[in-house]
Amino acid sequence: MEVIRLEFQPQIKDKILEFLNSFSSEELKIVREDPFFEENKKKLEAELANIKNGTAEFCSLDELDLMMDEIFAENDNKIK
Repeated sequence: MEVIRLEFQPQIKDKILEFLNSFSSEELKIVREDPFFEENKKKLEAELANIKNGTAEFCSLDELDLMMDEIFAENDNKIK
């Protein structure tokens, strides 16, 4: 199968879906995209740029473990 991405005006969405639904599931599968895809893509591109230009901040696995412990503790306190 091939994959394409469509961009369209909201008012024609129903017409497009009606047409696409006329195909069998063997011929066509509609895959909904993550609504935050573009936002996440921009964030990741910015992080990659920071890595490439040497301004990214890194941490060790031990530091990450401590940060995660703090986050879990904060969330546990919010739930209680």
